[in-house]
Amino acid sequence: MILYPAIDLKNGQCVRLKQGDMNKATVFNDDPAAQAANFEAQGFEALHVVDLDGAFAGEAVNGAAVEGILARVKFPVQLGGGIRRMDQVEAWVKRGIARVIIGTAALRDPDFVKSAAKAFPGKVAVGIDARDGKVAVEGWAETSDMLAVDLGRKFEDAGVSAIIYTNIARDGMLTGLDFEGTIALGKALSIPVIASGGLASMADIERLTAADCAHLAGAITGRALYDGRLDPAAALAAIRRRAA
Repeated sequence: MILYPAIDLKNGQCVRLKQGDMNKATVFNDDPAAQAANFEAQGFEALHVVDLDGAFAGEAVNGAAVEGILARVKFPVQLGGGIRRMDQVEAWVKRGIARVIIGTAALRDPDFVKSAAKAFPGKVAVGIDARDGKVAVEGWAETSDMLAVDLGRKFEDAGVSAIIYTNIARDGMLTGLDFEGTIALGKALSIPVIASGGLASMADIERLTAADCAHLAGAITGRALYDGRLDPAAALAAIRRRAA
């Protein structure tokens, strides 16, 4: 299991939202590259980055900030937000992004995801963001009628490297991960699932080490790290004990 610290980019800054609401953004750092370097120095093995503005625009908006991060750190960086075309996937892979995360386009154009996963093996993940179990798109501004598990099943055997599952109601709220929903999704799919949205404390980390979470590939943490609720060293030690 990998614990991913999150950097969400809005107007070139590191922010955290509450339930995906762009009007409820808290700025935590004006220098995303420095924040990424700090996470790397703390011992994290990979980084999760989202271009929030890009998720609404359908193309990179915070590209300069992402490139600044890539120039500053050596650990793998996965990136989501506005990636909806093959040329975008190719461009980010060439720039050094370890894995691109496709969200809105996974619902709207699943064949694109399958083609991208085939063209760039191991470099494509699908972001499934759900509100009441149904997939939300366009920066979470719209909710579809598609169930999260049904969308995930579209990509079985397609070469997708991971599903990043976010319960929008919990995101940024520090109410704890949606273990029930995430575990159920992980059991329903053969694709590795990464938990996201609401990780609040060491209690969540310890819960991730339980036997029924053994098939989860990782978890993403944001606000709990920024506001000091989660100690990086303690969290990483717990995750590594599970792996030992």
